[in-house]
Amino acid sequence: MTNASNHAVRQEWLNARRVAVKIGSALLTDGATGTLKQAWLEAMAEDVAALRREGRDVILISSGAIALGRGALGLPKGPLKLEEAQAAAAVGQITLGHAYQAVFGERGMTVAQVLVTPGDTEERQRYLNARNTIETLFKLGAIPVVNENDTVATAEIRYGDNDRLAARVASMITADCLVLLSDIDGLYTAPPAQNPDARRLVVVTAITPAIEAMAGDAGTELSRGGMVTKLAAAKIAVSAGTHMVIASGKELHPLKSLNEGAPCTWFLAAASPVTARKRWIAGTLEPKGVIVIDDGARAALQSGRSLLPAGVKGVSGQFERGEAVIIRDEAGGEVGRGLIAYSAEETARIAGRNSMEIQSVLGYAGRAALIHRDDMALLRDLG
Repeated sequence: MTNASNHAVRQEWLNARRVAVKIGSALLTDGATGTLKQAWLEAMAEDVAALRREGRDVILISSGAIALGRGALGLPKGPLKLEEAQAAAAVGQITLGHAYQAVFGERGMTVAQVLVTPGDTEERQRYLNARNTIETLFKLGAIPVVNENDTVATAEIRYGDNDRLAARVASMITADCLVLLSDIDGLYTAPPAQNPDARRLVVVTAITPAIEAMAGDAGTELSRGGMVTKLAAAKIAVSAGTHMVIASGKELHPLKSLNEGAPCTWFLAAASPVTARKRWIAGTLEPKGVIVIDDGARAALQSGRSLLPAGVKGVSGQFERGEAVIIRDEAGGEVGRGLIAYSAEETARIAGRNSMEIQSVLGYAGRAALIHRDDMALLRDLG
């Protein structure tokens, strides 16, 4: 870790082509009135538009639904019962989604609402569905706005804060950088409001027990996350190869300020998102089956292409869509591993077929690739 006073713009930010931004309730809504901070959202939209003009993908992980719904329903301040929070989320999501649509639409941007639950980033099939949806939105030029689906989440299974949710989403889409906008401009050696000698850390390269001891309490009533959850998010992000930064969102144009060298704290990943993801696929997930491919398919994979059904010569094992499988050549050598887009039974049915035949064979229009190149780790990639 380092302490410094200069505020030079870091290359981790300048080089980030895919950026995830977490927006907390306390930044987006007025705690006293339970209404949207319109000027703040408009400034954020202008910041996002500027990043888009630079050719960057941007995804927003936004809180605020429960806070807006609480105000609209006239619910009292203080902790809400689970069913009250779910009701507030149901009302607030409409308000929140409309606000994003209106404000970003005025600036020529299309936004898409993506509601997720913990299972969407932890269960393989739902993980692939969510990831592919977001990837398609990027390709179509839309800006995904993600939030936890509070209307169906329960107290036992919910994330409990959008910091960790943001880190999970950033990991899922292999973001280069995750920005956690907070009411404080970084991690300090002690809570700065209580200790005038507290110093802000500029760079954290490892989250040690000493770093964790610097975290404060659980945060404000509107924001369930405090520095503790931000450090938990940092662990998730950097392990997935995503750099993370904690920056202040209290003023207008927080992303523009970050682009100009605003004070903040960076948590640096040791590997790139792609490398970290490939290592995760290759070394963490238990393979459930084997796919045997011909020489043409192997050459295609080595040139960076996805695995299509036409190149498959054999299928073994019992696996479901989204699970990990081993890819072998006809001599039995391991080529790599990947997350497969079809079950074992479906894979066997379309093996050797052209992708154009998938619908006629399976009765539905599935994905053209059996294993997409982004969901594949070849042995050569791992060094």
